[in-house]
Amino acid sequence: MKLSNGSDVASACRGVGISDATYYNWRKRFGGMGRSQLSEMRSLEKENTRLKKIVAELELDKLILKESLSYLKPRA
Repeated sequence: MKLSNGSDVASACRGVGISDATYYNWRKRFGGMGRSQLSEMRSLEKENTRLKKIVAELELDKLILKESLSYLKPRA
């Protein structure tokens, strides 16, 4: 908003409490996106987080099963 009023990047960033580097990183990441693309990206990130959690739980289950199998296996 401040940039559209004619402020420069440095003063606009100071006004909202972020660094210039943060602004340029956000601009590079989200610059050409519209509202629909941003909401789609957020939903995809949420789904990705959910799937990562599921994979981590499955890996833990797999590890527990391997350990219990090696414990039950008779040693020669």
